[in-house]
Amino acid sequence: MSEDFYEVLGVSRDADEDDIKSAFRKKAAKYHPDVSDEPDAEEKFKRVKKAKEVLSDEEKRSAYDQMGHERFEQAEKRGGFDGGAGGAGGFGGGFGGGGGMGGMNDIFEQFFGGGRSQRNGPRQGQNLRTSMTITLQDAHDGLQRQFTLTRPEACDDCGGKGHPESADADTCPQCDGRGQTTHVQQTPLGRIQQTQTCNHCGGEGTLYSETCDTCHGDGRVRREATLSVDVPAGIRDGQTLRMDGEGGPGEKGGPNGDLLIDIQVEPHPEFERDGDDLYYRHPISFPQAVFGDKVEIETLDGSVTMDIPKGTQSGETFRLKGKGMPRLRRRSKGSMFVQVQVVTPEELNTEQKEALKQFAEAGGEEVDVSEGFFEKLKNSF
Repeated sequence: MSEDFYEVLGVSRDADEDDIKSAFRKKAAKYHPDVSDEPDAEEKFKRVKKAKEVLSDEEKRSAYDQMGHERFEQAEKRGGFDGGAGGAGGFGGGFGGGGGMGGMNDIFEQFFGGGRSQRNGPRQGQNLRTSMTITLQDAHDGLQRQFTLTRPEACDDCGGKGHPESADADTCPQCDGRGQTTHVQQTPLGRIQQTQTCNHCGGEGTLYSETCDTCHGDGRVRREATLSVDVPAGIRDGQTLRMDGEGGPGEKGGPNGDLLIDIQVEPHPEFERDGDDLYYRHPISFPQAVFGDKVEIETLDGSVTMDIPKGTQSGETFRLKGKGMPRLRRRSKGSMFVQVQVVTPEELNTEQKEALKQFAEAGGEEVDVSEGFFEKLKNSF
């Protein structure tokens, strides 16, 4: 089953137009093929774009909410939403040639009118969402983590049916076993047919003489579950992992929903991340900057040796290729950029003062080494 358009955008079902536009901009920035490293970014971007188009159109959204995701997509495949604007309804002639609201009624008749409703068929369970916090080192290395959550699961005592096997079953008199009730209203725009879940039987179409004592007729109970998830190396803050079939239980033999895990990456005290690159500041002494040196730099892979050239200036940045973050589901890695900062000592011994005094005099400068030399030196950088 394709993901619900509201879930694609990450908005609630009562989201307004501004919420939908804002969510679309965020998702588009994340999945646009020109900027995303994800292998399925193009397909995700298409789904995001499609979701925005449907939910931003008042009449399409109304039809989507009433028909449900699967039936809406089936109607599209039949040409139900193609053909340009036309008729009073604005959906176009694709609704079977009638155009407007009359054509829309044809679609509703096709899916909701007469016979036993598909409401009583298998239905996929609800998708669930949770969050997980990891360190930058975890995001760099990748890891397998166990976690515990409380979720709805099918009741073992009744097999998810909500009633004992021995319970007597009777057809719901309010919906005649269809699980839905239909109300027809004549308007200036035409005949409108509205279908709703039967509030007497809860959409089951059948009433039972007994309910399960464990789940009280719901068919589900809340249990604590311990799961294990593989977090891939290179994952970024705000990205989501999907565990197929670990969501809410399906109904009438339908599949379980999925579990969505929002990843939060903690800030690192020393490294700053920008995409797949890392940034780091490293202090060096004045002699190291003047004469050059080899220094040990800490990376998320361990320490490496970096050359400091002669005459290095404070604030100069050096690139360590391949020492950044792994590119998600690819073999390459980003870079680490090291900015060096020349540290000015706060106290000097007698020999250091004499040496720096000679250094200043050799350059033709008259300075008070004990007070002004390092201030002048610092300003020069």
